[in-house]
Amino acid sequence: MKNNFYFSTDSLSVGYNGKALISDITLNLQKGEILTLIGPNGSGKSTILKSITRHLATIAGTVYLDNKNMRTMNGRDVATRMAVVLTERVRPELMTCGELVASGRYPYTGSFGRLTARDHEIVREALRRVHAEELYDRDFTAISDGQRQRIMLARAIAQEPEIIVLDEPTSFLDIKHKIELLEILNDMAKKQNITVVMSLHEIDLACKVSDKIVCVKGDHIAAYGKPDEIFSDERINQLYDIERGSYNALLGSVELSKPAGDAKIFLIGGAGFGTRYYRALQKANIPFAAGILWENDVDFAVASVLAQEVVSVKAFSSITDAEITKAKAIIDRVQTVIDCGCPIGEFNRANEELLRYAGTKLKTEVLV
Repeated sequence: MKNNFYFSTDSLSVGYNGKALISDITLNLQKGEILTLIGPNGSGKSTILKSITRHLATIAGTVYLDNKNMRTMNGRDVATRMAVVLTERVRPELMTCGELVASGRYPYTGSFGRLTARDHEIVREALRRVHAEELYDRDFTAISDGQRQRIMLARAIAQEPEIIVLDEPTSFLDIKHKIELLEILNDMAKKQNITVVMSLHEIDLACKVSDKIVCVKGDHIAAYGKPDEIFSDERINQLYDIERGSYNALLGSVELSKPAGDAKIFLIGGAGFGTRYYRALQKANIPFAAGILWENDVDFAVASVLAQEVVSVKAFSSITDAEITKAKAIIDRVQTVIDCGCPIGEFNRANEELLRYAGTKLKTEVLV
């Protein structure tokens, strides 16, 4: 099959012992694009990646690399084009980190496996790119899981691949190193034109770094497309079967369940001033109401899933008497009204009226 894509799968079926677990996987990637697989644990992401990299035999269909059927390519040809970082713990005996990274150069060495000066230079550069130069002489088995992850990425970089496949590369990494690793992969894709295929658990990061997203759910591909096509509240909640709490597509975050019961507090926020208080009340299991918020306000995105009631208006619309009356009715019912500190300007003067009204009811509290 001839196509205009560097990497593609055609009606691929993957599984174990000749039994297909996921079928009809058709993906297309240009050089320099990043494809990320997301989905629940055990949904089959690793199975797909292992089949792509020939660690597992495919059940049906075809994987193409630069318009070549990978089934017909020899090991050396694949190794000079594709680097792989899987989740299995590598425990080499008596190898330093530098030696392990240098093993990424073996597809390019002669029959004696001798490294040239340029090979050693590439190894040092790979370690530098993952911020692990100081680990060069360290025993690989004596470093932390996070450091091992960076060393394995360095080995893949040293391989100088055209495509790199990674299974959960951010596992064991703290947030600093997660961001650094994804920036390295993004640089490889956009500056070196290297295609990246990986799985991630951090969907907030997946939507920011990926060109294409694959949603894997058990026996099928639930969705495939660009991040802005995939990351909706409804799709992510369905993909992960989220019943308590919810995914917020606008913020790329997950919110816990709203407190049960009638609202005890009314928070007057806006412009992001209320969000931390909404989450604090959710954590304390205190039900609350919020307003008056525009529907394009970051506070609305959070309040809409955490608050019992939200008084809101459409984006770029004026606050009417109807919203003010609704908010005053809530103020009459709650115990406390909290001013979250949002500045009062020309467009939100109604909130100033609500604060005055709450003051007459002796219910106002100011947060700083």
